[in-house]
Amino acid sequence: MPGLFIFGLGFSAGHLRRRLEAQGWRVAGTRRAAAAGALAFADEAAVRVALAGADAVLSSVPPDETGADPVLARYGDALDGRWIGYFSSTGVYGDSGGAWVDESAAIGRGRRQARAAADAAWLARGARVFRLPGIYGPGRSALERVEQGRAHRVDLPGQLFSRIHVEDIARGVIAALDAPAGAYNLADDEPASQNAVVEQACRLLGRAPPPLLPPDDPALSPLTRGFFAETRRIATGKARRLLGWRPVYPDYRAGLAACLAARPGAAPLNRAAGSSPTGPDPRPDSDN
Repeated sequence: MPGLFIFGLGFSAGHLRRRLEAQGWRVAGTRRAAAAGALAFADEAAVRVALAGADAVLSSVPPDETGADPVLARYGDALDGRWIGYFSSTGVYGDSGGAWVDESAAIGRGRRQARAAADAAWLARGARVFRLPGIYGPGRSALERVEQGRAHRVDLPGQLFSRIHVEDIARGVIAALDAPAGAYNLADDEPASQNAVVEQACRLLGRAPPPLLPPDDPALSPLTRGFFAETRRIATGKARRLLGWRPVYPDYRAGLAACLAARPGAAPLNRAAGSSPTGPDPRPDSDN
């Protein structure tokens, strides 16, 4: 029975864990503090024992406030001789002005200098580095933001970015277990504006969309304004060629419809509400 050790059992990594355990893998991992089914990151003796029995290691831990990668700093000496993976961000490419970017594009041009440095450090260790865009899935999507009054539409024509459903992240990692080391973009097929996603979520929920805000509206945090200042399209040709991967949820319409259908007691999908008729059959989903 193969074993995987995960640093950072968050939304995306937790979903991957459930997928692999269903396939017979032994999966252990850490959280910042000890929790059910997870070791505390700082419990070094226990972590090193668990690492010793792992065939593969994956980190979803971001750089710390100093810009250092905490996993490499503390446990880097225990990673050699096994498969290594790392969850990075497509934010390392910075603002491409809406152009398509693939893994050959320069990194470290945007706001995420520390993330780009960690990305490069993991590549130097021979990792499979998964560069991920906006992550969503059941319980963490535009549907919840609309219901909680946290969804925004911003008057920024031409602003768009890529997304990925957690199911497609898990499938990408599993496909890369037999793939060469290197960087892999994983994203859906249809980069779109945040406004379009929020409006689709409102249609599915039968709600009116939130008002259109100017980019400098005080309701938008500095982090949110920084997010809207970047626009890029993520190309996934390398993952398709080398991993045989393609997204099960190719656009936000199919992904949001599946998130809604995964809710307990959900009614059958309303195709008239705009779910993608060419998308996959929605099914319950077991996030980074």
